[in-house]
Amino acid sequence: MRTQIPYTGDEPHLVKMIEMDILESDLGVLFDDIASLDNAKRLLDEAVTLPLIMPEFFTGIREPWRGVLLFGPPGTGKTLLAKALANMHNIRFFNCSSATLTSKWRGESEKLVRVLFSMARHYAPSIIFFDEVDALASTRGSDSEHEASRRFKSELLQQVGTMDGVATTREPGKNTMVLATTNCPWDLDEAMRRRLEKRIYIPLPDHKARERMLEINLKGVKRAASVDLRKLAESMAGHSGADVRLVCREAAMMPMRRLISDKSPLQIKEMRDQGLLDVQLAMDDFEKALKNTQPSVSMMDVTRFERWNKEFASV
Repeated sequence: MRTQIPYTGDEPHLVKMIEMDILESDLGVLFDDIASLDNAKRLLDEAVTLPLIMPEFFTGIREPWRGVLLFGPPGTGKTLLAKALANMHNIRFFNCSSATLTSKWRGESEKLVRVLFSMARHYAPSIIFFDEVDALASTRGSDSEHEASRRFKSELLQQVGTMDGVATTREPGKNTMVLATTNCPWDLDEAMRRRLEKRIYIPLPDHKARERMLEINLKGVKRAASVDLRKLAESMAGHSGADVRLVCREAAMMPMRRLISDKSPLQIKEMRDQGLLDVQLAMDDFEKALKNTQPSVSMMDVTRFERWNKEFASV
């Protein structure tokens, strides 16, 4: 049961900013909405769900992970996994990005980080989520790095380092953790990488996952009997989840484009009123959409992710 007592502190303007710009309550996604990624879901359950259910077991050497990193190509569902995890367990979700932590409050970023972690503990159970964490904690020490940036990174690393894991107290349900994502794990500062103890690779979807993604994205859309999702999934090897969604959106527009071609706005309105625009998608629509939409992730990128996974993953 999470606390309903408002957080008070020495920096009320920063508290208000976090409540407005970082603390999210309407996450709107569940694990069932995410195709496949069963291994990642299992590992996240182990890192978060089980310590919430039986905190007495996760003590000593079995102390929960203090931080988890989800890494992989863009558009593979990393952010959705994080939000679904928080939503599933009614966990407070602090959604942090480089823009909210550095750009908007330049000069107070270090204070903001301290207040953020203090609030997360107060509102436990909670997740402090760093999207594209490499933008916040890239490798330190370059000659061009600003002193303010170095101080911010040092404060962030210190705060993450003081985390006791999911169970910040031994009271059931009073837990917090750091969860981060990155599309560029090789840019992450070594100290941050060490603090994010559990490092989970989120790869491009396999055939089964792509077929499930097609089903999810086309839910409620009329399809001709000739539309073969299994065949489509086979032809979409190398596509990310975001790519699959884009193909579905493009295909869904095809019938309407054919129908309204060379029609005036008045004629289009009449067709809409008569229900003539609500037609089935054909297999040909998907084939055309595939020709117009190329995968966003190159095989060179995939190879680089797999190499980093082999060297640094911790599952």
